[in-house]
Amino acid sequence: MSWIFEPGFFTNSTVHTAALAGTLVALVTAWVGVFAVIRGQAFAGEALGDLGATGGSGAFLVGVNPLWGFIASALVGAGGIEMLGSRHRPTRDLATGIVLGAGLGLAALFLYLDTTSSSTTGLSVTILFGSLFAIEPSLIPTIALLALLALGLVVACHRMLLLSSLSPELAAARGVPVRTVGAVYLAAVSLAVSLAALTIGAVLSTALLIGPPASALRLTKRPGLAIAVAAALGVLATLLGILLAYDSYYWPPVQHGWPASFLIVALVFSFYLLTRLPLNSRKR
Repeated sequence: MSWIFEPGFFTNSTVHTAALAGTLVALVTAWVGVFAVIRGQAFAGEALGDLGATGGSGAFLVGVNPLWGFIASALVGAGGIEMLGSRHRPTRDLATGIVLGAGLGLAALFLYLDTTSSSTTGLSVTILFGSLFAIEPSLIPTIALLALLALGLVVACHRMLLLSSLSPELAAARGVPVRTVGAVYLAAVSLAVSLAALTIGAVLSTALLIGPPASALRLTKRPGLAIAVAAALGVLATLLGILLAYDSYYWPPVQHGWPASFLIVALVFSFYLLTRLPLNSRKR
């Protein structure tokens, strides 16, 4: 098996940390992401993920861990989307676009200030595209707690969230506080994309939030089963991406290594393409 697993893969502590962090993030993004696809809020998830660049760069500017910046900017963005939008998709997408544009403008300013006021190299790349192998082991408990918090928000309003996702009008008629449920769900999305931004970057975070759930919902209509399939696909893509990134340091001719973020996103995209094959076009 040495031709698959290069020397030191199973004993490398950096790999262990990356695999654990990546698995936790893949699980939470799969669970939250299934509802994002059902609700048609992929664009909102993309916007909140991209806003992580604003928070991450701003956090670095003031000497704070980028994770807290990711979370702060995503939560502020979610609040802005919820206040400016409505449950009707055209208005909601318009509000999302406005918030995203304003946030990316700030991100450009913060990244400029970061690069001109610090000698740290590769900062912009790390914030935008992540670095799984740079996650500190001490951050794992925090990642686990934030993942549990995001899942707890979804579980707490699971029935109301599912009903309002499938039929907002029916949910409102049955007394479900649709706007409140939507706000709680966007908070869960904010936490999920913030964790994804930490692992594969702010720009690519939506790949884990939307990719595996979209593939799963191509294979089954049942939300519970879709969550399980999405989680399996997300974890598989993450672990394979880490393995390939580690092995790529031994690939000729340059032996510099490929970024794990790219490999994970490429695998997520490949899984989705496979579900588009005619053989898988019939949902169960």
